[in-house]
Amino acid sequence: MGDIDDALDRADQEAFTREPPKSLKARINFLLKQLKTTKAVAQELGVTQRSVERYRTGERKHPPKAIADRIDAAVRARWQPQVRRRRQKQAATSTGITVETRARFGYTAPIGTTDDGRMRRLTVHLPPEYARRLFDAQRQGVGDQQLREIVAEGLQEVYFKDNGRRAQDLEVAFTDIDYFDVSF
Repeated sequence: MGDIDDALDRADQEAFTREPPKSLKARINFLLKQLKTTKAVAQELGVTQRSVERYRTGERKHPPKAIADRIDAAVRARWQPQVRRRRQKQAATSTGITVETRARFGYTAPIGTTDDGRMRRLTVHLPPEYARRLFDAQRQGVGDQQLREIVAEGLQEVYFKDNGRRAQDLEVAFTDIDYFDVSF
C-alpha cells in the first residue's frame, strides 16, 4: 500500500456510523463471522489457529502489539462496507473529494518558464470524476504510482490550470510526498 491508498482507507473509516468492536474477543468474533473459519482468521492475522481460538474464548486477552494492530486493521477493513460504498458513491457522483498534501511538484512548461520542482502544500477540492477514477483504480488494485498519476492530473487541471483558464501547456509531476490526506 502507498500514501494515496492509505489516505483513501483512512477517509473511508471516518464514515463509520458506529465504532468497531473494542474488546479482543468481540473483534475476533467479528472476523470469524466475516471469514467463516478460525483457520481463515489465523491466515489473515498471521498467527496460529490455536491462538485465534484462545483469543475467542478469552483464554488469552493481550496479544503482542503487532498482532493487536493487525487485528484492528483487519476489523476496520471489513467494518460497515455499505456505509463506505454509499459515501464513495456520493463522492464519485456529486460531492467530489478534497485532497490535502505536501509534496514536490515539478513542471514541464514552455521555454522561458521555470520547471524546477519545489515543495508545496495544497488543499484542493477535486470534482467527482477524479474521485470515481481513484475509487475504481483502488478497487482494481493498481499501484500507488497510478493513483499518484490520477491525483496529479486532477491537481494539474483544477489548481495549476485553473480548470482550463490558464497554463494550457503545463504538465505537472507529483513526487516526494511528505504527507497526503483525503476527505469526502
